[in-house]
Amino acid sequence: MANDEGRHQRKIRHHFLLVSYGFQSHINPGRVLAHRLARLGGVDGGSISVTLSVPAATYRCMFPSPDADAAEATTTDGVISYVPYSDGVDDGSMPRDAADRAVRRRTTSASLSAAAARLAGRGRPVTCIMCTVVSLPVLDVAREHDIPVAVYWIQTATLLAINYHYFVHGYSELVAAHAADPAHEVRLPGLSRPLQISNLPSYLTDMSGSESAKAFSEVFQEFFQYMGQWQPKVLVTTLDELEPDALAEMKRHLEVFTVGPMVGSSTEARVHLFKHDSTDKKRYMGWLQAHPEKSVVYVSFGSLSKYTKHQMDEIVGGLRQCGRPYLLVVRRDGIADDDDESGSLEKNTQSQGMVVDWCNQLEVLSHPAVGCFVSHCGWNSTMEAMVSGVPIVGVPNMFDQPTNVLFVEEEWEVGIKTERSGDGVLLGTELARCVELVMGEGAKAMAIREKVKALKEVAQAAAGVGGSAERNLRDFVKAIPCQNQ
Repeated sequence: MANDEGRHQRKIRHHFLLVSYGFQSHINPGRVLAHRLARLGGVDGGSISVTLSVPAATYRCMFPSPDADAAEATTTDGVISYVPYSDGVDDGSMPRDAADRAVRRRTTSASLSAAAARLAGRGRPVTCIMCTVVSLPVLDVAREHDIPVAVYWIQTATLLAINYHYFVHGYSELVAAHAADPAHEVRLPGLSRPLQISNLPSYLTDMSGSESAKAFSEVFQEFFQYMGQWQPKVLVTTLDELEPDALAEMKRHLEVFTVGPMVGSSTEARVHLFKHDSTDKKRYMGWLQAHPEKSVVYVSFGSLSKYTKHQMDEIVGGLRQCGRPYLLVVRRDGIADDDDESGSLEKNTQSQGMVVDWCNQLEVLSHPAVGCFVSHCGWNSTMEAMVSGVPIVGVPNMFDQPTNVLFVEEEWEVGIKTERSGDGVLLGTELARCVELVMGEGAKAMAIREKVKALKEVAQAAAGVGGSAERNLRDFVKAIPCQNQ
């Protein structure tokens, strides 16, 4: 027994500390990755443990209890552990200015450092610290504790290449010089096509000098300079078949592992930061069940975007014009100028549509009644649509969405992009036109559905047991230094 115990203790151990922002779009792919890592096991004869760290405000939402505010709070779901980190404010707000950003960075770094020390003190030293997209406090902790860094890039490989060339190879000057001309084309090394300024991530073309623009620029600049110098390993939630050129380009500069799709399955538990209970789910799933196959238009613009009452009226008007049943997600905080708009929308949908505050998106997209997804084209939503085999009508708004929708429409041909009016409003007539173009029986709709079907098969093969996502994740773990015990 003693010898067996000794051999067990000498087994090689990996312990990943994955640090996520407190956004729905970061936490769920972070949790999926953490679970997949923890369940790999057996790599190099050792075991793998994972701790997911989220902001204190998010932790309280995920695990409401009297102990949730404790500095050393921790919990487990039986597969991975969770710990909060503090930015000193802990109300979910964003920093006001540069001074506030600096204070919160120091506080977050100290909080994560203390968590790493506690984990080491409990016999679970962190062997790799990871972050979703970019995080300067993660770099601070890695330096302090001499821990390897890995980047969990929950966007496309194309976005990785764009940011890398912009911040590391000096393309920022070229973009800045033409930022006011949305039609100007920029050619970046290794990409399959030129990109118009309007196709680039919004934070790279925002020359307003606002605090949010400054914050994005400062954080991405420092983080990508670190990447250019130290070349951390990067996990990208894409498929080899989707972006061969961008992946080949980035593998010239970094050690990149494709681990997409990282969306989990429709039956897995998901984190919901918005109100969503069994009664809500029973209502909308029952409503879907009452509709024929591929008849419903599902509409959701993610967890961050807000729209004016006028814009939402146009969207609802366009959906009614289609004459098709629709499921519309409108968060309670999703209307910028009307506190009770989601409630008034629900009262006026009559029998054609249903309005909900929030839903289990992957489960909805997986339902056979859904025939189209009107989406902001955030990367998580785009991948969920691909895995579920649902065509996309893109309504991009910010961040990576303009780039994603370009590839959805022109590279992968699994959807189309809506066009806004001169004052930036998506008119109901345009939405109706695009929905009919995707859901109708014309040649364009048929071609999109064929592409969607083929891509679903590729994505599901990658996500399956022994698929490329699992193989590449195993290769990543093997490449990380281990802790001998």
